[in-house]
Amino acid sequence: MLKKYGYLRVAAISNSLEIANPIENVKEIIRLIDLALKKGVDIAVFPELSICGYTCQDLFLNDDLYAGCLNALEKLIEYSVNKEIVFIVGSPVKVSNSLYNCAISISNGKILGITPKTYIPNYNEFYEYRYFSSANSLKTNNIKFLNQDVIISNMLCYHATNMDVCYAIDICEDLWMINAPSNFTSYHGANVIFNLSASNETIGKVNYRKDLVRIQSAKALVAYVYASCGCYESTSDLLFSGHSIIQEPSGDMIENDRFSFSSSIIINDIDIFRINNERKKIRTYEMNDVDNQFFDVSFDLYQKNNNLLKKYSKTPFLNHNNETLEEILNIQTYALAKRIKHLGNCKMVIGISGGSDSTLAFLICLRVCKALNIDTKNIIAVTMPGFGTSNRTYDNSLKLINSAGATFKEISIKDACIKHFKDIDQDINKHDITYENSQARERTQILFDIANKENGIVIGTGDLSEMALGWATYNGDHMANYSVNASIPKTLVTALISFIRDSQEGLIKETLTDILNTPISPELLPVDDSGNISQITEKTVGPYILHDFFLYHFLRYGASIKKIYMIACLAFENDYTKEEIKNVLRIFIKRFFTQQFKRNCICDGIKVGSIAISPRGDLRMSSDTSYRMYLKELEKL
Repeated sequence: MLKKYGYLRVAAISNSLEIANPIENVKEIIRLIDLALKKGVDIAVFPELSICGYTCQDLFLNDDLYAGCLNALEKLIEYSVNKEIVFIVGSPVKVSNSLYNCAISISNGKILGITPKTYIPNYNEFYEYRYFSSANSLKTNNIKFLNQDVIISNMLCYHATNMDVCYAIDICEDLWMINAPSNFTSYHGANVIFNLSASNETIGKVNYRKDLVRIQSAKALVAYVYASCGCYESTSDLLFSGHSIIQEPSGDMIENDRFSFSSSIIINDIDIFRINNERKKIRTYEMNDVDNQFFDVSFDLYQKNNNLLKKYSKTPFLNHNNETLEEILNIQTYALAKRIKHLGNCKMVIGISGGSDSTLAFLICLRVCKALNIDTKNIIAVTMPGFGTSNRTYDNSLKLINSAGATFKEISIKDACIKHFKDIDQDINKHDITYENSQARERTQILFDIANKENGIVIGTGDLSEMALGWATYNGDHMANYSVNASIPKTLVTALISFIRDSQEGLIKETLTDILNTPISPELLPVDDSGNISQITEKTVGPYILHDFFLYHFLRYGASIKKIYMIACLAFENDYTKEEIKNVLRIFIKRFFTQQFKRNCICDGIKVGSIAISPRGDLRMSSDTSYRMYLKELEKL
């Protein structure tokens, strides 16, 4: 299953060892590879000089130690025959008269290649240059090593023959340098970087190390798999913690618990399709003027029927702390404030329905008033009761507006709609799309005319989820002068209101709480006999939590329909049946493709996160695009 959906299972392993005892160390390495095999690992990486230990010091220059390393490597190569895994270990390698600190890739009885360390630290606690030469000093890239013809280069890329995977290697200090080898090998096609490291612990270094890994992964658009040696190394002057990290450019990171005398192994599934999709989009790295000589070798990945280890959040838009939520509100606020300031601190005209979208937009308008030091009376908040307006939403609208000190207007749309129905010969008892859209367009007309009268602009309240589905009336609530929720999905709307609510007290807090608990509805169909909402949006289009999940993976990473379905079934296995997920995904596909004509003419609105659908920015798509191929893929599942 993993390869079908583009996953590569990797392991970062920190092996316990005895310093300068390669033969004994190989026994533990083999035990750990066996464990990785049982867990379905495709490629495993061990720390720097993991065959003998990083802290051998002058013994690196001893012939017996080097012979022991060669003997240990031979045993590893012999062991690897018919083992369905690629593994990378660290060992000294002698070329001509120089010794190199190397990563050796091994698979099925063969040395795939040797990557030597480029940057040899020789400052403070490090004095590697006493023993090792830099990869840049190599005079040949083809050597005979353990009776095999092998390529040795710091610009060596390892290409899988049966999957779009290419890996390359950094060794410890290489990551710390401005021109890390992975800067260039990633340009040449590497989408996974393995780092064999020996990084000692000092105060604060762990966070600096994590930042380096995270930033390199993001900059080079690679998964970065980092394994460092541990407490079993010499502590004469330094302590190593065995820190291991698996980082993806999406920001997903897992790491182990440091400080142990036992071996450590962390495993995760890297989403290669996601990385490659990012690279198709973000091609700036192609502009590099690189004249390095690159070398390529091929290897086979073994097909394994693994279940997915990687976990997907049910709410990918909500991975935010309070600081980030405040940042989102600031982006919305100052984007609108710029427009209001540009227009001479004009009035803000906004329709208030008592629902979550208009509530968030109204709260942003209040923040704009504070940012520009203008009176909240500059906000003209309009309630426009119609045939479907419930007592609950109406009351909440009044409480929200009055508690904020905004200018309040109430204009019923009932009489105007009744007259309009008569003009177009629409039966008022026929509750069809004409009945609904006429109300939405009447409300929009009122808002624009008030804006003209008051020298203001209409603030759009619709959110990203609604516009992705086209859940808006064309030239009705689809239209405004400026939209503050344009890239805020429905799940994030409620999170932002909750965040603001938690800093309030009294009536406003109670009102926001009730708004958050109100069912999502356009309130365009008549209320029930008790005056309650009868039209529930999610009963028609399906749960927004699913739509936001589909939207995120479809637009952010270009995931296939079958992959979206697969990861949705895993993420929501305790919430919805597979058939329910499939039905909602079917709605998503049809509505997303057929409603592009609405998105092609939306008003200005601020981009907040990584996903937006402005035709001027992130989403250029024909209104005539067919959805049939995507639907056919879904029906196959």
